[in-house]
Amino acid sequence: MRNSESDEYPTAVLKTVKAVASPVRLEILSLLKDPVGNFPPQTDGDLIRDGVCADFIRDKLGIAAATASRHLTLLTEAHLLVATRRKNWTFYRRDESAIRRFTQALMAQL
Repeated sequence: MRNSESDEYPTAVLKTVKAVASPVRLEILSLLKDPVGNFPPQTDGDLIRDGVCADFIRDKLGIAAATASRHLTLLTEAHLLVATRRKNWTFYRRDESAIRRFTQALMAQL
């Protein structure tokens, strides 16, 4: 894509497209769609209200902590996930309104 063509798309949409252009990140979004069904109960955070502990996400995917952290950071920076700190843990949940806005913006561009 030439630079002049990229000016047609809002920066936020492109950033989000790049964030979901990974099978691992798509899997994270899919798993977090049903946190109660996909993850065990947590001691320090509510699966729905607070989200899922990063360690549970990492364990479920079978990836290293640093790799999981990078994927979760990219999804959070793209505003697809909300990160909540409780004690020494970070919990992640989907931002459904942001996901809806992204899909609408993407559909409008295609």
